[in-house]
Amino acid sequence: MQCVILAAGKGTRLRPLTENCPKPLVEVAGKPLLDHIAGALPSSVDELIIVTGYLGGMIEDHCTEEYFGRKVTYVRQEEQSGTAHALWLCKDLIKGRFLFLFADDIHGKEDLARATSFSRSLLVASVPNPESFGIVVRKPDGTLDLMIEKPKHAPSNCASTGAMVLDEHIFEFEPETAIKGEFYLTEVIERYAKEYPIAVVEQNMWIPIANVTDVENANKLLKSKMKEVTAT
Repeated sequence: MQCVILAAGKGTRLRPLTENCPKPLVEVAGKPLLDHIAGALPSSVDELIIVTGYLGGMIEDHCTEEYFGRKVTYVRQEEQSGTAHALWLCKDLIKGRFLFLFADDIHGKEDLARATSFSRSLLVASVPNPESFGIVVRKPDGTLDLMIEKPKHAPSNCASTGAMVLDEHIFEFEPETAIKGEFYLTEVIERYAKEYPIAVVEQNMWIPIANVTDVENANKLLKSKMKEVTAT
């Protein structure tokens, strides 16, 4: 199974940490974000496709041709044209089902394994401030109905964590609507889900990294978890 990791962003909200370092290599609890992500991948993932952009050479030097025992293929996103555009750059490399992740979110290993047990899935987590996230609405059967980006009046507090299991059928739904010149996956996923149901799966551990405060909080949380593991 392949895993597509989007790692092209400039990480402007993480400055000054990202002035000379790409966001995926910013260290949290003593190791780069990408190491946390790769270390949590299920054993079923045997190939990585990493989309690079800002300071992409540093990411390629860090991961090389084999990363955490998995073959790596790099795809370059020259312009910041959105998440859908980044995925479409990988179109000719995708074979069947694949795991899709962003390079700035830390996920629990068990959560990613559970996600890959479904034909198609979307991981979600409850958040106290849904207006700051992409909010998910489920159908009665537990599959995806709607995705709403940062709603003023959220219909739920169930936020997409960006981790998804998709398949090659996603490319049947070309991105249609650009927002400030960028094409995002939200509207593509909604159309795709109408033809190919996506299970909405709640996860236990999700640590999004958007700014310096998030890094500080993640450091405390992960170091606390390490102490708990050591104590048991």
